[in-house]
Amino acid sequence: MATAPEQDLPYDVFSRACPSRATLEHVTGRWGSLTLGALYEGSFRFNELRRRVDGVSEKMLSQTLHALERDGLVHREAQPTNPPRVDYELTPLGREVAERLLALIRCVEGRMDDVLAARRRYDEARPEESPSR
Repeated sequence: MATAPEQDLPYDVFSRACPSRATLEHVTGRWGSLTLGALYEGSFRFNELRRRVDGVSEKMLSQTLHALERDGLVHREAQPTNPPRVDYELTPLGREVAERLLALIRCVEGRMDDVLAARRRYDEARPEESPSR
């Protein structure tokens, strides 16, 4: 007897207490999604990753990497060298999540002309509400 797919899932991200909500936040937040997307390209050292994710502070990247590592999406490899070398790469789960994020990123990038046109129309119709840029 088949059941609805949502009934088979033990977690509900729409529920306030569901632990999947925190992971979704880590993955879809600005720095989480950009970090996962960058790591999809391969292994990075911390400063290489910071340069790749333009605009992220050292503190925010560190916090993001810790959260993603805790969620099992990123693997941190510390080499016992002098000076210490630390590399970050995606776990198999992280690669799966990053692939899905990259599809969304490509969709958004590919439709930016439409988004920008919609913004212009919106701003022209509501000049008093438009953000000043």
